[in-house]
Amino acid sequence: MYKELAFNHDDELIDELRDLGYNIDDDSLSDRGFRDLDFADYSSDQSDVVLDVPFIPSDEKIVNAMLDLAEIHSKDVLYDLGCGDGRIVVAAALERNTHGVGIDIDPMRIAEAFEYASYSGVEYLVNFIEGDLLEADFSQATVVTLYLLDLVNIQLRPRMLDELRPGTRIVSHAFNMGDWKADQRQSCGSVNLYKWIVPAKIAGTWEWQTTSNETYRVELKQKYQQLTGLAWINGKPAELTSALLRGSLLELIVKKDTSSPAISFLMRCEATQLVAAEGNQQATPAVKIISN
Repeated sequence: MYKELAFNHDDELIDELRDLGYNIDDDSLSDRGFRDLDFADYSSDQSDVVLDVPFIPSDEKIVNAMLDLAEIHSKDVLYDLGCGDGRIVVAAALERNTHGVGIDIDPMRIAEAFEYASYSGVEYLVNFIEGDLLEADFSQATVVTLYLLDLVNIQLRPRMLDELRPGTRIVSHAFNMGDWKADQRQSCGSVNLYKWIVPAKIAGTWEWQTTSNETYRVELKQKYQQLTGLAWINGKPAELTSALLRGSLLELIVKKDTSSPAISFLMRCEATQLVAAEGNQQATPAVKIISN
């Protein structure tokens, strides 16, 4: 349903690679869409479905903080895994005009979510699917929200890294991803919120030409968004002083030696190449000559 929409979340350049700070606005939330509904009586004992994750509704303030942290907007497609009564998907549609899909294994929650979306007047923007979130197709998401458990997040982690496009934002209420460290961690009252940006897979050895007819080569090792590596210029060892990755955007800073000025390359991963995203020093795309 959403495949025809085009998304480009890699327009953040060098300043955003270096500064991932975020402050949640502590203003009061709009009452629209929540004021007349009572969620207090919703509990998982109303359904015969056996759930791996108990249904605990997110507070309105946390819902809005999660959407703020995700920097969600009208061109996004939001998938809420374990959506419960659909309040995150509905809030995104209601307040930010965002298309959304909620997935939950409990048919009672799905029925509640459809009813809530209809009540709020956003049924044309949202859909809810009854199913196992561990098996569901969420590859079209540009934002994923979670309120699960550490163990479930870790079970989902390989699929999110493999199936989501680089730059997709993942926001989790309270629970992390094991050794995949969050790009941002934000407190909302006593609750921790975590945000990850799905990184491009760029491990390997890359080579490109500069406008000064020099050949640069880097060998990169990758663990999630963290990079280490080595560099060469015209076949001679050089210093790779910095390697920063955010989504599909990569910044490499290389020096010939300790006394030489640093040269910065800002590249975007596109298919099998690293193309120049900024600056005029890169004459050819970087191509992978060895895969790790």
